Order: sequence, then structure tokens, then C-alpha cells
Amino acid sequence: MNCTACGGPLKPSPNDDSVVCEYCHSIYFPQKNEDGVAVLGESKDEPCPVCQVALMEATLERAEIRYCARCRGMLIPMESFTPLIDALREKNPARVDIPPLDPAEMSRKITCPHCHKAMIVDLYPAATNVVLGSCEACALNWVDHGKMARIVDGARAIEETDDRLARDEMDA
Repeated sequence: MNCTACGGPLKPSPNDDSVVCEYCHSIYFPQKNEDGVAVLGESKDEPCPVCQVALMEATLERAEIRYCARCRGMLIPMESFTPLIDALREKNPARVDIPPLDPAEMSRKITCPHCHKAMIVDLYPAATNVVLGSCEACALNWVDHGKMARIVDGARAIEETDDRLARDEMDA
């Protein structure tokens, strides 16, 4: 997405959900979709590892991500992953259902959109039954549609368990 005033590139603001033109400093507030993602524009040379369409530049809770408009998966930098989970946990108190693990997901073959090498497919911890792809070389995680909510809920459950254990220790 480019600035409509001057055509310059837009960058997410660290302070709010806006994007700011690097040249003329115009401010825009892109509309968020039902996943809470604000799509900013098409990314270059980064195909979706699931459906092969070009990933879109996007933001989710002020984190810069890549988003697939077709399958709605997300490519998230590892350095942004934990802060993003924390931000989503703060905003979304609702619980989600955690379905049983589909063993076929563990044998998926997905390719990193950035380096085009095989991603490591692994089970995310925290009792979420979420399988995600990781590229250590590029420091990227691939999360399929709907699985971010399960990761957030798993993080919430761990925090609640830790709080309960701490209270039990203090009471003992």
C-alpha cells in the first residue's frame, strides 16, 4: 500500500493501528478484517506456503506480518511472535475450542516463502494441538488460519495455571 498523497511507502506506526508515509508523513488507518489483520499491500516474491498466492504485507496488533488473502494464514517474524501472542491475549479474553491433533498435519511439507527451503513442521507447546511451520534461517513462523486463537488460549491457560500454582504455594 502506498500513500495516496505522494505515492511513498507506508510503514506501520509503533504507537497505534495506523500506517504513516515515510515521505510526506500522511497517516492512514487501514480497515481490519475479521481476523484483526489490516492488509497493506502485496509482498514481492513471497508465495503462501499453503496455496502459493502472493502474501500480502499486513499488520496484526501493530506487528508487521505477511498474510494470505486466500487461505488466511500468517507469516510472523519470530521476534514478534511472543509479543503478538501477549497483545492478542490482552484484547481477546474469549476461550476457543481445542480440537484433537490431526496426525496428518505433522507430516505436512511447507516451504518458507522467503528462502524457499523446507520449513520445520512441529507441534506448538502449550496444549494447543497447533502445528506450525518454522524457518530458523529466516526467523519466521507460519500459522494456519484459526490457529493463532488457539495459541493465544494456550498461553492464557499456562498463565492461569502458573498463577494458581503460585497462590497454592503461598497458601501452603
